[in-house]
Amino acid sequence: MDKFKIPAGTRLAHAYIAASMNEDVRNGLARTLAAAMLCEADGEARPCGRCAACRKSLKGLHPDITVITPGLDSKGRKKREITVDIVRALSSEAQVVPNEARRKAFIIEDADTMNRQAQNAFLKLLEEPPETASFILCAANPGLLLDTVRSRCEQIRENADAEESEEASSDALALLGAISAGDRCGLLLWCCENEGMDSRRCAAMLRAAREKLADILLGRLSVSMDVQSCARLDALLSQCSEYLRQNVGVKNVLALIAADGIQK
Repeated sequence: MDKFKIPAGTRLAHAYIAASMNEDVRNGLARTLAAAMLCEADGEARPCGRCAACRKSLKGLHPDITVITPGLDSKGRKKREITVDIVRALSSEAQVVPNEARRKAFIIEDADTMNRQAQNAFLKLLEEPPETASFILCAANPGLLLDTVRSRCEQIRENADAEESEEASSDALALLGAISAGDRCGLLLWCCENEGMDSRRCAAMLRAAREKLADILLGRLSVSMDVQSCARLDALLSQCSEYLRQNVGVKNVLALIAADGIQK
């Protein structure tokens, strides 16, 4: 809340993309934006952090802030994509008047995992948004969102991660090359050869690989991979990063990539 402020008098957009490779940073940025949208302060930077709306937002208790997530599967794992049914439920909720604030703020975590059908449904909502609803899309790779969705949102990027090292970049390119080749045996061999890397190096590789997926979509990197494959792989790498944070071993993480990195 202290680091990010909307200057006094600034007209807030109805939709934002909060972008960062760091999940905690992008979700935190989204919550700050939501608090700014509902802040009751007049003539000063928002969120003020002092009004009743800001205090509720800070505690995650404001009834007019709704967080949308991909949900969990039967084993308690985060699902790989946000489906059209989730977006349709969001659209219905957006039509309902706010409980106590002037508007409602919807935070969509992992918005870049929305499948194409879900994004098209969300696009209709962006094209004709309710006057009392605003949307914040959290995305590690905004390039995975449709151009038509991105064009209707203002993007704010927070680069909280350390500058990408040559080692991480090299590892990421090698991994993406092994996956894009479509050779399961080759990918398995690569993963076995690199299972001795430590968790910090593996985490840096995964972050760099997810950044490069956006470069692939923008044509900045000559790796053959379509939009759906990029989205699916980004979800897998995100899951692997989460496993590393939960102290799952590098060997097991790379085994997951070897098993699921190439679509069957």
